[in-house]
Amino acid sequence: MADVNNAPWLTFVGWGESGTSGLTAASQTALEQASTVFGARRHLDLLPDINADVIEWPVPFSDGIPLLLAKRGQRVVMLVSGDPFWFGAGTSVSKHLQPNEWTAIPSQSTFSLASSALGWPLERATCLGLHAAPLNRIRPYLQPCQKLIVLLRDGAAVRDLAGLIASLGFAESTLHLLEALGGERQRIRVFSAGEQPPDDINHPVAVAIDVAGSGPAMPRTPGLPDSFFEHDGQITKQTVRALTLSALSPMPGELLWDIGTGSGSVAIEWLLAHPQNRAISFEASTDRAATARRNALNLGVDWLDIIEGRAPDVLGDQPLPDAVFIGGGLTEPLLETLWQRLPEGTRLVANAVTLESEALLVQWQDNKGGELQRIALSSAGAIGSRRGWKAQYPIVQWRVTL
Repeated sequence: MADVNNAPWLTFVGWGESGTSGLTAASQTALEQASTVFGARRHLDLLPDINADVIEWPVPFSDGIPLLLAKRGQRVVMLVSGDPFWFGAGTSVSKHLQPNEWTAIPSQSTFSLASSALGWPLERATCLGLHAAPLNRIRPYLQPCQKLIVLLRDGAAVRDLAGLIASLGFAESTLHLLEALGGERQRIRVFSAGEQPPDDINHPVAVAIDVAGSGPAMPRTPGLPDSFFEHDGQITKQTVRALTLSALSPMPGELLWDIGTGSGSVAIEWLLAHPQNRAISFEASTDRAATARRNALNLGVDWLDIIEGRAPDVLGDQPLPDAVFIGGGLTEPLLETLWQRLPEGTRLVANAVTLESEALLVQWQDNKGGELQRIALSSAGAIGSRRGWKAQYPIVQWRVTL
């Protein structure tokens, strides 16, 4: 570990396609004083002869961490694309270091280069790093008239992304293919998502998307239409789900336990509320757990963690949540386990449909407090040649803070 009184031994230097000509004086000095320089092959190809050991960062990325840490205490530079901490390698590497061990000198990010090249106001564009993440994460952002700037792994990913966008009903979207921005190899080409992308795509690559098409786009309010979810009927329906999400009150960075997740709809909408949110779904049915996984992937929240098994048995050593939703499998032992394990301040929402589970909630609300309400919904339907109200099963909902 570096001495707190000494200067950091590692410097992240933001690196672009212009090589050393685009570096600041501080970055130039860091390179001149370095005893070892790490970088990807495409970075090192732009590096002139220097008086330092030059080490190519290996693939997979994690294999380079021990090599870097072995140089601890020496003067080390790591060349990182653009801004090391905006979808950059700096985030991954710094997890292994103390804050006083490193410093960073960013250069222009691909996002800023793209917005400058296209004349897009960067503060109004959505910036996504999908070079090491499932392309489906773009799904919530496919909204007409929105502008997206997406980092991608390679040309194959460009073709896959264009096909995905077209398949979701946004084939009219304009894609700006951005290759090697900021250097001599820079090239910008334009095509629609419904067209075949070029075959000769140079790395590094990004795509700026002007979204257009009939969708369907995903509403940003709680309560997605049920049609967005694959399900076997075991789903918290749209209106009840909206009321349930309102009761759960997701806030950025919070963790949800969704017990008896079914199709995963509540957990998925919890994750859609903010990209830093986390959720663990518990489901006794293997088939429904698989369905929830597919729904999470298709709707752009692939990080939903799904545990197969019956609660409370599977709650085990799971990290404690900020909120809990019980949509299925409501029992006395489950509530007793939750009250023993959950910390003070945890929000709990339970929905009951059967008379037995309703009676259980009435009993627990009487003992523990909280708010108990009955949600009764009716929809207009045909009665012979006329119309009338068709009642759905009423839901009894208990909201309580432990």
